[in-house]
Amino acid sequence: MKFGIFYEHQLPRPWSEGSEQKLFNEALDQVELADSLGIDSAWEVEHHFLEEYSHSSAPEVFLAACSQRTEQIRLGHGIVLMPPGYNHPARIAERVSTLDLVSNGRVELGTGESSSLAELGGFSVPVEEKRDQWLESVEQVCNMMAMDPYPGYDGKYFSMPCRNVVPKPVQRPHPPLWVACSNRETIHMAAKLGIGALTFAFVDPSEAKHWVDDYYETLEKECTPIGHAINPNIAMVTGFSCHENEQEAVRRGEDGFRFFGYALGHHYIFGEHTPGRTDIWKKFEAARDSLPRAGGDRGIGTPDQLREHLRKFEDVGVDQVIFIQQGGKNQHEHICESLELFADKVLPDFKANEPEREARKLEALAPHLERAMERKQWMKELDDGEIPTLQALGRQIVEQMPADQREEAASLQGGSGLAVPLSDPNKG
Repeated sequence: MKFGIFYEHQLPRPWSEGSEQKLFNEALDQVELADSLGIDSAWEVEHHFLEEYSHSSAPEVFLAACSQRTEQIRLGHGIVLMPPGYNHPARIAERVSTLDLVSNGRVELGTGESSSLAELGGFSVPVEEKRDQWLESVEQVCNMMAMDPYPGYDGKYFSMPCRNVVPKPVQRPHPPLWVACSNRETIHMAAKLGIGALTFAFVDPSEAKHWVDDYYETLEKECTPIGHAINPNIAMVTGFSCHENEQEAVRRGEDGFRFFGYALGHHYIFGEHTPGRTDIWKKFEAARDSLPRAGGDRGIGTPDQLREHLRKFEDVGVDQVIFIQQGGKNQHEHICESLELFADKVLPDFKANEPEREARKLEALAPHLERAMERKQWMKELDDGEIPTLQALGRQIVEQMPADQREEAASLQGGSGLAVPLSDPNKG
């Protein structure tokens, strides 16, 4: 089984000068440490306007910084908001491909749509259309990264003409695809589309078995991939705090994990929020005693407790467990100490068996994946004669000139027929 670390960039109030900068710099240090310890992935969300819960609105910038401080760790968008109101599909393809280049092919492309009205309303994405927008955008982003040129698209939610979207990623046809899943319905959807399932439901291992079984049964029987390749993987998120003393592990990590859940509920389920004024941490403190406790069954405890907890996920077929170690007011030093202890006492027990486990899984899935790829409806490539020729703005201006001015312009350019535009192209 693989392991990842997960970042929302949580910053509970009260805030002070430099607190956001400190938060980001400490997170970079943590990812660098995780890379040196053999952690497999670092996942970074995209959220907008969700104060205290997530200050991560430009994950591509953070992940690019991570790429230059690490060598092996996979860099996961967990997730990119795909509806075009948030991000134009071409810009997603360009940014993800560029990150794949500067990281030497280490990107995992998680996708999603959000259920936060602060985000949806802020970017005018209708709630009732967000899933269809996600579907349209994911498929076309994959086409943009894989096709040369991209033939163009006239869709319901965005349209664009034929262009060659560059650069292209290192990982061809595109980086592995994932989707955020919060229930078994979206697990089925992920499997049907051939996408890895990033599950954020905090299920226990017994419930995880049902999710895993549903995912792989659906993948084998019903998959028609939305991308140009299939990513057959399911990941589960859990809390994380590791210390030789159980009580100390809880003291260091429980509040952060519980704030993570409380702040998520505030923005997504039960909260009322006044931008720039609501103090979620203060509300959390008032509600703390009524919130569920978190211990070894949530990834918070001694190395032996974590090993037992994680082994249950491995036994039911989970491919990756992702740790929420940066939550609430968890301290940087404690996060680093937990990672180091986990890497020393727990990680080796799982690392040794991983290559064999993954090879065995892919061998068993191979005939099912082959049949799934045969069911895919591919976007038609353009023949060379169908690719439109684009005229530069300067040429268009020259061609619209009266004949005598056009001849004079041509002579100034040595007879090439081109001229310096008569207006500033940056001003239209």
